[in-house]
Amino acid sequence: MPWLMKAEPDTRLEKGVDVKFSIDDFEEIGISKWDGVRNHEAKKIMKEKMKIGDKVLFYHSNCKVPGVYGLATVHKEGYPDYTAWDSKHPYFDAKSKQDSPTWYMVDVEFKARVKHPVTLALLKTLASTSNLPQCIEYIKESGLTAIKEMALVNRGRLSVQPVTQDAYDAILLLGENGGWEDLTIVPKKTAKRKSRDEVDAVLPDDCSKTHKQTGRAESGSKAGIGLRDNGKTIKKPKIQAATNGNTRSENESESDLSDMSSITGTKQKDANSHSNSTVDGNLNKRIRTDEAALSGLRRSTRRR
Repeated sequence: MPWLMKAEPDTRLEKGVDVKFSIDDFEEIGISKWDGVRNHEAKKIMKEKMKIGDKVLFYHSNCKVPGVYGLATVHKEGYPDYTAWDSKHPYFDAKSKQDSPTWYMVDVEFKARVKHPVTLALLKTLASTSNLPQCIEYIKESGLTAIKEMALVNRGRLSVQPVTQDAYDAILLLGENGGWEDLTIVPKKTAKRKSRDEVDAVLPDDCSKTHKQTGRAESGSKAGIGLRDNGKTIKKPKIQAATNGNTRSENESESDLSDMSSITGTKQKDANSHSNSTVDGNLNKRIRTDEAALSGLRRSTRRR
């Protein structure tokens, strides 16, 4: 079974020790132990699954242009990683014991450089496309499907990971033939908050959106979403009607508005009439009360 193994090609000091290992270093050494892996899943792969002769994609990681740069094979199967017992080693692990080792490694042999480095950006671009680009038709649909399913483009952080035979063959063809120079590579995405304009831009033509909490649809006029002009949002003017608190936008017909005005006028007239009658009634009642009091006072004066 093929594998993909990552190494860092650029200088990086770990406890004062440079841990870089590039394709140049690998080619010069020829055979190298794959020590310093401190991930249990990757350790298990090297301890139990990697076999002599297994093919390996040598991958540059943690650099400006990550990708597959070389080919290798497993030279020696898993054995205890003794660097974990060395207190001077950058990946020393005091919990790992010689009689009960925690970490394992394999030996890997350099085979060849890749003529055209197969970058991570290229693989992610292929993984996100629905159709096989014409410039790399030689990998066929099966190769494209295999790339889409690679752990590298779906769960990429593991330093030692399995690769299907179809994916290995597709990358081998890409590295040998190239030809994707005119292919538009997807740039690395950076997380950012969407601006109001970007949020508005994805709304449908009727400017409707869904309320975040209730899930019910809200109209654009109610939500305050307006027309768009040269990337700016222009809020629709609103006409406030007096009935039931309804809000109407300018695009309603004149007949609707005239009907609304007549209804409003009638109600206002009725309200004024009712108010006037109430005032008159109260005044008359007050006058009658005062007259009765005055009459009683006069009768009392006469009795004296």
